Amino acid sequence: MPPTNALLFPGQGSHSAGMEDPYRDHPLIQRGVEVLGFDPFARLAEGTRTQQPALFLCSMAQWASGDHEEPVAAAGHSLGEYAALTAAGAIDFEDALRLVDARSQAMASAADRQPGGMVAILGGEIDDAYQLADELALSIANDNAPGQVVLSGTMEAVDEAVQRADRIGCRARKLDVGGAFHSPLMAPAADALQRALDDTPVTEPAFPVLSNGSARPFEDIRTELAENLLKPVRWREILLELQSMGATDFVECGPGSVLRGLVKRTLRATA
Repeated sequence: MPPTNALLFPGQGSHSAGMEDPYRDHPLIQRGVEVLGFDPFARLAEGTRTQQPALFLCSMAQWASGDHEEPVAAAGHSLGEYAALTAAGAIDFEDALRLVDARSQAMASAADRQPGGMVAILGGEIDDAYQLADELALSIANDNAPGQVVLSGTMEAVDEAVQRADRIGCRARKLDVGGAFHSPLMAPAADALQRALDDTPVTEPAFPVLSNGSARPFEDIRTELAENLLKPVRWREILLELQSMGATDFVECGPGSVLRGLVKRTLRATA
């Protein structure tokens, strides 16, 4: 029988205090703290710089603790791409952790240089959310599921989107993030990440890993990972693509259940 499971790895926003408790003694977390030179779990309140490596370590420990059959494919939401590629053997664990560390530093630095934010547009029609983004010069950061689109850009434009959302039959929720991720404001971070990627060995994954920017399997891992900092996370399309590949069982490898909720919402809408 062909495999029917798909592995999903969450991104920043799924972190929470104490998420590492079940895996605190896991060798990957212990080694990860050694490689980083600091304990990111003890410093989650510092934001992007520590939340990203902490979530990567927690996701990898949870994945390694499971008894997973080889999947149809895997996908990660934004930061989760690094865990998905590591699980597939495309990037060595320690190399991936160093990339995540470099990514978090670069994104935090870019956000300090050009402050911005993100807002979830909930309900309504996707075309209306896209039009609102166009009117306010905001970027589509995440197309997560039917009725859930995230916009990214300057804080002034984000605040205006909050004010206008009800006019298009939507609700708006500003996100507690450190910057305008997946928007042109992250260009300096993408450049810095590309330099780190150029020095990182990458091999062919053991199973397909879908890229956020294309909703298709990675073809050029280094280039796509850097470019994906500036592109929308096409999560709704990724889930539909996984389903078309034969996935019927979606396994979330990381804290929380955000991605499982998006699976139910997306696949129910297309049933």
